[in-house]
Amino acid sequence: MTDDSSAPRLFERLTGTVDRVTFHNEENGFSVLRIRVTGRKEPVALVGHVPSVSAGEKIDAEGQWMTDKVHGLQFRAEKMTTREPTGRDAVARFLGSGLISGVGPAMAERIVQEFGAKALDVIENEPMRLVKVPGVGKQLAARIAESYRERKAVKEIMIAFQEKGVGTARAVRIWRHFGPEAVKVIEEDPYRLAREVRGIGFEGADEIAEKFGVGKTAPERLRAGVTYALEDAADQGHTAVPREEIAHRAARLLGVDPEAVTDAIAEAIRHGDVEETEVEGVTCLAAKRLARFEASVAKRLRKLADGPVPWGKVDVPAAIERFETASGKTLSPSQRDALAAVATAKVSVITGGPGVGKTTLLDALLAVVSRARLTVALAAPTGRAARRMADQTGREARTIHRLLEIDPTTGGFKRGPGEPLEADLVVIDEASMVDVALMAALLEAMPPNAALILVGDVDQLPSVGPGQVLADVIASGTVPVARLTEIFRQAEESRIIVNAHRINHGEMPEAPPPGETADFYLVEATGSEDALAKILEIVGTRIPRRFGLDPMRDVQVITPMQKGAVGARNLNDQLARLLNPAPLDQVERFGQTFAVGDKVMQIENDYDRDVFNGDLGIVRTIRAKEDEVRVSFDGREVTYGLQDLEALQRAYAITIHKSQGSEYPAVVIPLVREHTIMLARNLLYTAATRGKRLVVLVAEPWALETAVSGARTRRRWTRLKEMLAAQG
Repeated sequence: MTDDSSAPRLFERLTGTVDRVTFHNEENGFSVLRIRVTGRKEPVALVGHVPSVSAGEKIDAEGQWMTDKVHGLQFRAEKMTTREPTGRDAVARFLGSGLISGVGPAMAERIVQEFGAKALDVIENEPMRLVKVPGVGKQLAARIAESYRERKAVKEIMIAFQEKGVGTARAVRIWRHFGPEAVKVIEEDPYRLAREVRGIGFEGADEIAEKFGVGKTAPERLRAGVTYALEDAADQGHTAVPREEIAHRAARLLGVDPEAVTDAIAEAIRHGDVEETEVEGVTCLAAKRLARFEASVAKRLRKLADGPVPWGKVDVPAAIERFETASGKTLSPSQRDALAAVATAKVSVITGGPGVGKTTLLDALLAVVSRARLTVALAAPTGRAARRMADQTGREARTIHRLLEIDPTTGGFKRGPGEPLEADLVVIDEASMVDVALMAALLEAMPPNAALILVGDVDQLPSVGPGQVLADVIASGTVPVARLTEIFRQAEESRIIVNAHRINHGEMPEAPPPGETADFYLVEATGSEDALAKILEIVGTRIPRRFGLDPMRDVQVITPMQKGAVGARNLNDQLARLLNPAPLDQVERFGQTFAVGDKVMQIENDYDRDVFNGDLGIVRTIRAKEDEVRVSFDGREVTYGLQDLEALQRAYAITIHKSQGSEYPAVVIPLVREHTIMLARNLLYTAATRGKRLVVLVAEPWALETAVSGARTRRRWTRLKEMLAAQG
């Protein structure tokens, strides 16, 4: 028997008229169609990708006949193109399909009754003749013509991409991002696809660049490889990377000799795409935009720190006495020293772990400020962190994006140098989560005479985005830092707080004595499958039975990774089966299944719907035919269309990174050998501080010891510390 796997596939051609669009995914163009073909009595099933399609259109397809186990005989197309209908009935079906704005089936019939098979020519070339049709005025005629022209332009662009050999699914993504200029953009710089279009990446952009005639050693390709390697490093938090490391990354990515990359780096520097710098004596490269952000933060932070505080000179002992009398709280010696430091500084930092009194210190400072009748703005990086800040202080708190008045359509901020914030004091909580780009935007919007206080736990995970702003500001020594370390007596009673500090100091957490009810437990696992089984039992049975907590509402599983048996993806599948076994309805979108009753998380800020990154909700209804999914967030129902579900993910289990800035009544944390690359001390420390009433650590001993040791904590390469110190 000969192996013919390398033989070219033989394609058949199919030509017909679209009878019905059974399914069409606007995101990637995947379609299931019923086609009328000459010589066949019944319509045939056609499956493939096409950017837009409607009943009545002519269609040409190349592919093969296949027999599907469920759906029977189908023509699976590798390539599909559509042509405008020519017959009167086909034109009526096409116009009435809903793809032309302002035209439904009844209006389509009236247009065809007036103009017959030439209706499409009239719409394109003489649209004002449409006013002869009952119910069509000049405004509607113009709208119909514009919608038709736009649809035709899409088709022409898709044909141009197909001629270059770009698949329809990718072409649809490109069109949706760049619009009518798509082909021109790709001809000028195909590597913009890697930077700007989700789901394509450098390899996809490289394939398309080759189809558009860009050679393997073309200068623009090599430069793009260097900048992409830097941007890829930025996804891991770095704002600058050792030159040698970038050279190796880019050479592997491009499949070229290191010498070619060396020349490309020089060209990228010459073109201004990349800056060369030194970090602690190591020659590094920085992408232009990140270099600009760090330089802006360093310059503006130093400038903001100069000058007197807006609330004037403070008699600290008297202020402490007033606060203690009014609040009934007693400040510790370290809190008194910290208040003296921050009360006299325009820019300062309050940092420390759980239970050390950061919130009490902030309350004392706000009491000082309130006597001066100043305007105070409180903000945090996430919606959940902002709500917690508001609960703790009794004052309004917003997300930083909302404070800066983001424009959701552009991603830009209204507040900036030309329209600064109207505040005398700005306080940012959970400052460890603020990346360098957001800090640059905040500092640009700060009034020159205002004060800034950054509050956060510097030992937690740094920001998801590039930079480590809080750590670099503290390490630079350029502003006063109140570092609280003393655990208060009531906090010492919590094993969560005690063990969090033990982990942070490189010591193993301690389990309670057998049989004792506590708020922190260690459960030993002998592998990933054992950990999974124990997590399901703990969440589904043991926590509800012993602590009376609701497994859906009160218990949150947080895990180091997405992948693996106890990664977020599989845990979500397993926990959904356990906690939501018989949902009323479900829908699949963007590779995820959402079911009625599912626990979900909003993963991006949505100011129109008033839901924010990290908000947890429950899916209440799914009406796929009506394009409607309703999710309850803390009792408030929010409506999504099916295409909007990309902003949600199932959240029975989430990554530890996603849990930053949030607290939950109970958390369950798996830590196993398959998490090796993520077993960092600050990751475990962050996880352990997410639980308010209960933390259960399900861990393999080796994995726990590795995480606590801190041996695998990875360095972030950043320049802000040195830039701040240099400007001093």
